[in-house]
Amino acid sequence: MTEIVKHEPTTIYIKPSHGLAALNLRDLWTYRELVFFMVWRDVKVKYKQTMLGMAWAVIQPVMNMLIFTFVFDRVAKLPTDGIPYEIFSFTALLPWGLFVTALNQGSRSLVAHNNMVTKIYFPRLILPMSSVFAGLVDFAIAFVILVGLMFYFNVTPAWNLLWTVPFFVILAIITALGVALWLSAINVKYRDVNQALPFLTQFWFFATPVAYAFTTLPENWQLVLSLNPMTGVVNGFRWALLGSGNGPDAALWVSVAISIIVLVSGLFYFRSTERTFADTI
Repeated sequence: MTEIVKHEPTTIYIKPSHGLAALNLRDLWTYRELVFFMVWRDVKVKYKQTMLGMAWAVIQPVMNMLIFTFVFDRVAKLPTDGIPYEIFSFTALLPWGLFVTALNQGSRSLVAHNNMVTKIYFPRLILPMSSVFAGLVDFAIAFVILVGLMFYFNVTPAWNLLWTVPFFVILAIITALGVALWLSAINVKYRDVNQALPFLTQFWFFATPVAYAFTTLPENWQLVLSLNPMTGVVNGFRWALLGSGNGPDAALWVSVAISIIVLVSGLFYFRSTERTFADTI
């Protein structure tokens, strides 16, 4: 006679995750191929059906450099710590261009890809991330032009270039991604973000020492502007390449701390609102 063994039923408890586990960043590694595909797609779409193609990655910062040189150097005669203004401004325009790309493209990424968001599952973080990483292509092209300008103006790079430039590039990515996460999530519910972006970009530009030297400001204003995370990025990039400024100081670490806070808070806010994207968009 066969004996029937009874097993106690297993109870499975499903609970919401908390802390860093709630971010579920493992999905990004699982979908890493999609990240590379979206970055490549963003780059191709940006220059599709353009006559000059990727030459725009050079033309835009060069034209801004020429305008800044005329207005702030020839007319206003702002001090630049003895560095040719062309190099002084172009060095700051590189990380600033990376940030603006993320600000404009990343904030619209969810709405622009609404068909994907509403029809299939994938980590929504990939969309603003791809906008930031796609900007690195333009950054790399423009960086080659900067190297050529430094040779032309006979500017010797700073000795700490090799180990400090990657740090400030990563800091620029952290800052850009953090802002893009906030704006992209907000833009799903409030389309006012599209209207506010031009004003926000313009205000942020003048609050960042791109066209002027940070050291020329009074100390009290330096402390205020250090609350802007892009201040640390731009100043650090100049110091790393040209040796201009004070290098890593209290103002820099304030900007670094705020960049990390913006990124972490942006991740949590993005994840907390992600479940409503498909219904709201």
